[in-house]
Amino acid sequence: MAAPRLLLLLALALTAACWAGRADGHGVHPLSRIAIHRARVALDASSAVRASPKLLGSRGEDTAWVTVDFHVPHASDGDWIGVFSPANFNASTCPGSHGSGPGPVICSAPIKFQFANYSSGYAGSGKGTLKFQLINQRQDFSFGLFTGGLSNPILVAVSNKIAFMNPKAPVYPRLALGKTWNEMTVTWTSGYAMSEAYPFVEWGMKGSRPGRAPAGTVTFGRDSLCGEPASTVGWRDPGFIHTSFLKNLSADKEYYYTIGHVLHNGKVIRGKLNFFTAPPCPGQKSLQRIVIFGDMGKAERDGSNEYQNYQLASLNTTDALIRDLDNTDIMFHIGDISYANGYLSQWDQFTQQVEPITSRVPYMLASGNHERDFPNSGSFFNGTDSGGECGVLAETMYYAPRENKENYWYSTDYGMFRFCVADSEQDWREGTEQYKFIERCLATVDRAKQPWLVFIAHRVLGYSSGFSYGYNGAFAEPMARQSLEKLWRRHRVDVAFYGHVHQYERTCPVYEEKCVKDGTVHVVVGGGGSHLTNFTTEVPPWSVYRDMDYGFGKLTASDEKTLQFEYRRSSDGKVYDSFTMHKDKQDV
Repeated sequence: MAAPRLLLLLALALTAACWAGRADGHGVHPLSRIAIHRARVALDASSAVRASPKLLGSRGEDTAWVTVDFHVPHASDGDWIGVFSPANFNASTCPGSHGSGPGPVICSAPIKFQFANYSSGYAGSGKGTLKFQLINQRQDFSFGLFTGGLSNPILVAVSNKIAFMNPKAPVYPRLALGKTWNEMTVTWTSGYAMSEAYPFVEWGMKGSRPGRAPAGTVTFGRDSLCGEPASTVGWRDPGFIHTSFLKNLSADKEYYYTIGHVLHNGKVIRGKLNFFTAPPCPGQKSLQRIVIFGDMGKAERDGSNEYQNYQLASLNTTDALIRDLDNTDIMFHIGDISYANGYLSQWDQFTQQVEPITSRVPYMLASGNHERDFPNSGSFFNGTDSGGECGVLAETMYYAPRENKENYWYSTDYGMFRFCVADSEQDWREGTEQYKFIERCLATVDRAKQPWLVFIAHRVLGYSSGFSYGYNGAFAEPMARQSLEKLWRRHRVDVAFYGHVHQYERTCPVYEEKCVKDGTVHVVVGGGGSHLTNFTTEVPPWSVYRDMDYGFGKLTASDEKTLQFEYRRSSDGKVYDSFTMHKDKQDV
């Protein structure tokens, strides 16, 4: 009866997590609230919407503010303005046949929206003005004015088209460590296929002449996705994603780089000039600062307040990370990245949000339920949290040094650190391929050179007193510690980090639910930005510090003997919890 009981516990955990996230409407993607398939077109000559300016990014900017003026003869609280891209969003863009019926008149969700009554005085006059911030997303834009609310939308007016000067421009560079310590990768997005332009990175050590490194190009279609809304109303052409490998870097040296494309007519299109510092070599004793967090997502800076109930603090966290960027060497975003949930336009918006970070320091991902999970897709959990993405977006938009592109787990070295990054959405139990990887990653590190061994996963495979885990009685994912705790103990893992639970918690060095001197410290850093979740009323004996707030963790080491950890809140960047690990010579 043990196996059925474990499955019951698993179901209860998933149900409790769902309750914690959605009972009050949190965790429901704003775009999913729009019943776009039910939309009717009833263009009204007495209604109008106009957008200005028509041309965006005339000086090469990747973002622009747009003013939208609109009016209707009879205003209501349910009226809203949707941003559509491409600008032509009528039934002609719907894929396939509609059979004998007429089919939907609109089959693409807007990329964002605001309610018309956000404009002061709209309710009384029927006239309003809103400002939207748009980013370069490879296509033109138009604005639709809808009445009838989100559940029964009626399109009454469509604006003029607006566009960026070069919608295909290379944008939003994203750094990541390569498969060797002295390799940096640069990934970016553009509208240029390989058939029309040659992608490259122009780069060099600061003070030297530049060289050029080629880039590979990938894209995907609807058929690469595994369900709705990603393959239907959430679909948007992803453009082309390019990755270049900058090799044979010198440790700790500063490099400059520019992403670009050479068109077939010889014209060169370049992005912005950026800089990064090469990683330290394995075992190098120098100041090394690592930021770790999960569950951040994206939000809107233009007053699209409906998003603020989805990832309440993602902008606070992003801005706090940017403010501390001069004191950061590498970041790990450990799952639940953009919370696009199958609305592909959101991934572009997320890459733009974090571009000030990703263009300067390596941004390493772990896979979470909102990237991977979908029924019958091969994920370990059978939820619908990825919205049909099934890992395709995360795996394509960001590089990670995976051994096999089908598996989102990897190891990476950074100076005195070895990071073993697991995929909690794939089976990790003893005897599986991932278990063997974890064992190999932990066992092969030379602790004399890299004394600090860190385990990372999205879901809590260790310890958490979050409500859903306390509810199921396991204080972790069911079947988690049973397989992995012996490995952590045998290989003396120093710290394990998790997200998934939207809060902060730190344990004592723990083994088999008891505080022991040589145990592993488990830290939940899931307060990156999404709605917060409760703790249990009971405080387990291994729980040292709990904070139901938004924040991130930071590891700092300058030698092989001392490791400092800090938990900082996003609201003010101040330290609210910390601990220091010490190693004697015999420990390393």
